[in-house]
Amino acid sequence: MRIKHMVATAVCMAAMGSFAVADGHGGKVKVGMITTLSGGGAGLGIDVRDGFLLATKGNDMIETVIEDDQRKPDIAVGLADKLIQSEKVDVLTGIIWSNLAMAVVPSATAQDKFYLSPNAGPSALAGRGCSPNYFNVSWQNDAFSEAAGAYLSNEGVGKVFLMAPNYPAGQDMMAGFKRFFKGEVTEEVYTTLGQTDYAAEIAQIRASDADQVYFFLPGGMGISFMKQYAGSGVDKPVAGPAFSFDQGILGAIGEAALGVKNTAHWSKDLDVPGNAEFVEAFQAEYGRLPSLYAAQGYDTGLLLVSAAAKADVSDADAFRAALKEADFQSVRGEFAFGDNHHPIQTVYMREVVKEGDIVTNKVIGVAATNHTDVYGADCKM
Repeated sequence: MRIKHMVATAVCMAAMGSFAVADGHGGKVKVGMITTLSGGGAGLGIDVRDGFLLATKGNDMIETVIEDDQRKPDIAVGLADKLIQSEKVDVLTGIIWSNLAMAVVPSATAQDKFYLSPNAGPSALAGRGCSPNYFNVSWQNDAFSEAAGAYLSNEGVGKVFLMAPNYPAGQDMMAGFKRFFKGEVTEEVYTTLGQTDYAAEIAQIRASDADQVYFFLPGGMGISFMKQYAGSGVDKPVAGPAFSFDQGILGAIGEAALGVKNTAHWSKDLDVPGNAEFVEAFQAEYGRLPSLYAAQGYDTGLLLVSAAAKADVSDADAFRAALKEADFQSVRGEFAFGDNHHPIQTVYMREVVKEGDIVTNKVIGVAATNHTDVYGADCKM
């Protein structure tokens, strides 16, 4: 395990070069990570945290203070105030949920702090609400669903039942799907965030004449729905973005998810430089397979290290330029920022399969190449 850490750190440091010295924290870049570590969705925040810490392990230029937002906007805002005003952090990161991001990010960037998003990508922050100090390292919320809408159209799916939680990410993802789907949406249902009983929605699906169910229910919501759906006897095929079918979630759903197709920018079997080494190092460090969230946390850490190698964080213009350059080897392959500081990347279609005793994902095709979001035209930076 220790050797694996040394290899991962050595690879990362070799790729990034020598490190610049920042002022204000004894030569460190001080990072405030606000993420969900308890309650519903804690697995997502734990994976982002662990991926980020693996990427920055052994780098004494990065100091990270970690806080649990408990998936509550008011707590997240209070933690951000504390980290900015008392801890004097240079960079914030970690938020999983779009409603929390909308509560924290505009205030943080207005105070001249950098925010690197390892997950949430609300449309409001990609368009008119964009900021020179905000960089999204994951995706804009619509992305995976846009790619899925195009893919399912090409597969000949005619009618679809849509379902998502009623909060910014859910609304964005359904909008993205409809933007690229050429068929008919028979129903569009919005559930309560954190809901665990889907009997009423499954009854609606049963009564629907849709050919396909497409849903976004991250974390425990997706686990609850898939278990109940598998036991319901409804046989309409299911698809969605990766957030309901990622590695940590599949461990809880089990074989009920087999055959489900889902879109993602990353998979553990993706054949790109650095990905196999990341998967091996993560397993050695934490004793489990990495998830999409872990990969995003890892890439966020690599981005930060790459910027710290090129510029002093106290020189905001130089540090911002170093972040925009994105000079790191992403474990998802090619990666670049668009003009609104959101990713330009490939989105893949995966299928849930069983490998030995493990239920996991396998890449089966490309859903979109050089994908970027539609909101950048409204971003004036």
